Amino acid sequence: MPESLADAVARRRTFAIISHPDAGKTTLTEKLLLFGGAIQLAGEVKAKKNRIQTRSDWMKIERERGISVVTSVMTFEYGGHVFNLLDTPGHEDFADDTYRTLTAVDSAVMVIDAAKGIEPRTLKLFEVCRLRDIPIITFVNKLDRESRDPFEILDEIEEKLALDTAPVTWPIGRGKSFAGTYHLADNTFRHSDEDVKPIPVNGPEADAISGLLPEHERDALVEEMLLAKEACKPFDLQAFREGHLTPVYFGSALRNYGVRDLIEALGKYGPAPRAQEADTRKVEATEEKMTSFVFKIQANMDPNHRDRIAFVRVCSGKLERGMKAKLVRTGKSISLTAPQFFFAKNRITADEAFAGDVVGIPNHGTLRIGDTLTEGEDILFRGVPNFAPEILRRVRLTDAMKAKKLKEALQQMAEEGVVQLFSPEDGSPAIVGVVGALQLDVLKERLKSEYALPVDFEASRFSVCRWISAEDRAELERFIAAHRGDIARDLDDDPVFLAPHEFGLNYEAERWKAITFTAVKDYQVRERAEAA
Repeated sequence: MPESLADAVARRRTFAIISHPDAGKTTLTEKLLLFGGAIQLAGEVKAKKNRIQTRSDWMKIERERGISVVTSVMTFEYGGHVFNLLDTPGHEDFADDTYRTLTAVDSAVMVIDAAKGIEPRTLKLFEVCRLRDIPIITFVNKLDRESRDPFEILDEIEEKLALDTAPVTWPIGRGKSFAGTYHLADNTFRHSDEDVKPIPVNGPEADAISGLLPEHERDALVEEMLLAKEACKPFDLQAFREGHLTPVYFGSALRNYGVRDLIEALGKYGPAPRAQEADTRKVEATEEKMTSFVFKIQANMDPNHRDRIAFVRVCSGKLERGMKAKLVRTGKSISLTAPQFFFAKNRITADEAFAGDVVGIPNHGTLRIGDTLTEGEDILFRGVPNFAPEILRRVRLTDAMKAKKLKEALQQMAEEGVVQLFSPEDGSPAIVGVVGALQLDVLKERLKSEYALPVDFEASRFSVCRWISAEDRAELERFIAAHRGDIARDLDDDPVFLAPHEFGLNYEAERWKAITFTAVKDYQVRERAEAA
């Protein structure tokens, strides 16, 4: 019997993994995929020589540096649910990619290093989740190493994030003594993730648990588990879904502790695809008509084919291979001939996808970040942001004969979101803008490896960039005319004001009260203007 639309949507769980760098996020991602069977599955759909490359970090620069620099998308099944896992960059230099990704998920797993607790990047990402009312499950990682007291970590989460905590599992020991996880409400434990079914016990003092602990630590650690069982707040599903409470799980992704608890919690408690805000109405996930939006562009995932993939989050209905969809920004129809599910760099054709799913749409520059696709309705999904860059540089080409090729490559990189591209009104060379310096390294590496363009960067006289607008179009034109050497156009031909420093920006803002200077640009504002 065919699965109904409502049932298919109810099975979806779309979530991001967020953390400070080095908290173990990529390791956790791989273990979730392992338990979901995706790693074995991926081995079946790719060449044998590449079987070792099952990691979510697939770019050369990621493997060399041991960091994630782009969001990887992975779809797999476990326990009757379809999971769409988005592994985001942890490094702050790639914040814009992470923020855009968070527009496409229904929940998030926050990974915390048990020794370090809440770190600055974790705090910033949490604030973005809070703005979007994204429910968060917390995974306290690396309990197999020397770590802080679990109660201290819970207190820090509550204090720094203003979020209630409800520990669901508790570590059986810590550091060298770490021997598994105990489920506080169910009175069960897992010695490791090899235990597919948790083992029932009468309580933490049961011989099966206490026997796992060193004798000289046994009494103190059993007492700690009893205290957690009695004193900690119980899990409240409604408070979690509303974003007021986070269930907390302890473990060690590297050593296979606690990950199975986490993936089962995502299936059991994680929200199914939720309604999405559009400009004119709220779109329910179970509506019959397909709607979706583009939150990420990735070019050259397969260098042999020079492909360009638009990652879309399906918001309602069913996306089917071969269907026609309206690109609302242009009003034109496009054919979705080869939608794809991804496992990091590897892919399989998606014959159908439902609300909550993330699919890749191959295209040659037709789709942009923030685009909305529908079965005909003129709606635009809100909130895929563009942030003012914090570093501005000119690109120096070692071979002047390749200037045209560089222009095309930078255009493609800007469309993908790797950098922002600004063309000065006075005709001087283009300026690239990035949030962090590592993005420049990525740009340099990719221009060299994908386009055979060795480049270097030169300092620009500008360090601050803001989009400008005014209610009175004539006033905006007067400002632009008076500052011709400080005006550039972005990828969408929207004007930006470039200043050498914050003082210069503030000075002009004081002089020109009718001009609005903004550090965040909403893609939807642009799209509506283009569609008009």
